[in-house]
Amino acid sequence: MTAKEIVNKMFDNDAFSQWLGITVENVDEGTCSLSMVIRKEMTNGFNIAHGGITYSLADSALAFASNSHGRQSVSVDTSINHIEVLKEGDKIVAIAKQDALKNKFGFYTIEIKKEEKTVALFKGTVFRSDKEWE
Repeated sequence: MTAKEIVNKMFDNDAFSQWLGITVENVDEGTCSLSMVIRKEMTNGFNIAHGGITYSLADSALAFASNSHGRQSVSVDTSINHIEVLKEGDKIVAIAKQDALKNKFGFYTIEIKKEEKTVALFKGTVFRSDKEWE
């Protein structure tokens, strides 16, 4: 399967990413970019986006980028730094880049941007199983 076919298959079965309103902008082996718009129900008591929203977008980008090589992979360690606040109506883009790929582990950085401004940085490590996508 190609990277795009794998991501399409994953996305078709990913109710949460669909609920977030994620659009797959680009995908290739080891990388992908996703976009979404912050909705009212994604904001917290401060009327800004809940931190879990950018985290979830980045987590989806990690999943798609790390599985794009054809081996089923799952996250084992992730972290995020929130740099800027987001509000209802803001469009954000997650860009996943592969930092290193080993036999059993993959290491990724996901940058979340609003226009040209970085609003969050996410790092993730995945475990790469021996199971291939079919």
